[in-house]
Amino acid sequence: MLVIVCPGQGSQTPGFLAPWLELPGFRDRMAWLSAVAGMDLVAHGTESDAETIKDTAVAQPLIVGAGLISLLALFEHPADGHRAVAAGAGHSVGEITAAAAAGVMTAEQAMVFVRERGRAMAAASAVTPTGMSAVLGGDPEEVAATLERHGLTAANNNGGGQLVAAGTLEQLEALKADPPAKARVIPLQVAGAFHTHHMAPAVDVLAGYARAISTHDPRTRLVSNADGAVVHDGRQVLKRLVSQVSNPVRWDLCMETFKDIGVTGLIEIPPAGTLANLAKRGLPGVEVLALKTPDDLEAAHRMVREHAQPSEVADNPTWRLVIAPAKGTVTYTVTEAGTTVPAGSVVATVNTLRDSYSVTAPHGGRVIE
Repeated sequence: MLVIVCPGQGSQTPGFLAPWLELPGFRDRMAWLSAVAGMDLVAHGTESDAETIKDTAVAQPLIVGAGLISLLALFEHPADGHRAVAAGAGHSVGEITAAAAAGVMTAEQAMVFVRERGRAMAAASAVTPTGMSAVLGGDPEEVAATLERHGLTAANNNGGGQLVAAGTLEQLEALKADPPAKARVIPLQVAGAFHTHHMAPAVDVLAGYARAISTHDPRTRLVSNADGAVVHDGRQVLKRLVSQVSNPVRWDLCMETFKDIGVTGLIEIPPAGTLANLAKRGLPGVEVLALKTPDDLEAAHRMVREHAQPSEVADNPTWRLVIAPAKGTVTYTVTEAGTTVPAGSVVATVNTLRDSYSVTAPHGGRVIE
């Protein structure tokens, strides 16, 4: 079984996009995504220096755009990916790439969303000087206690004893001076305390935009970086994309889900490297590939052939249980399997000693059981 993972902010390096633009049509596609994002992603991915692409408002659209165009090189037709990939996931902003790849939103919707995400997070970062530091090693309980003592948040739990602490620059300096025993603290080149309460203003901005975005259900398993859960509902995916801006990333739980579904091969799309390294440590026995340049495509195509299995979701409609809102006696409004019901229709009533509750179908569809 094959999983595709999409990296987050901090994975970008100067010039990483240049070799991909040599592939036929890729420069034109990136130019189109640049038009949607309102910035020259081609220049940022080939010419801009490290300081320029560190800017949150630049880095996030650049990472998502690069991921979307590189995915086109993995499969002969984009729809083939939905049928071949057992699951997809993204770390932080990479979850937007994964959502678009799974068919939840279009590439253009993804670029508008990430453009506004980057701007809103950059604005939130400017309110208070904040940052992030990697904490490597140490006893997990002692690391947690030390972060709490310094008022820091474990913004990323990446597994394998790797946490990312986030907070004000003063708090991070205090952590550096007083680290957990047997742990290393490494400051990261990011522009703010992402995935913490410091990003709350960005959540409010994105929630407004999300209400106007049309979604589809994922056409493959989409593993949420909030808790490692597989999310089948497109609106729920979008809701999580909004809330994750101020919530910690639990990549360790994503890797546990990969184990649970029996993943045998993992490919990280550009700008690749970080998640592949985590997988090599956290997923023993799984073949791992960091797709850094087109030179890696031959190995990627081989992995697709060897690890891909027909998706259980891609060619079949998704199904959902309709849940009773309370304990009681059920009276069915719809009793025949095969009946078509519109979204919002009452399919049953639950009667308690005090009240009656209507059970509604959240989506239109056909009753199967």
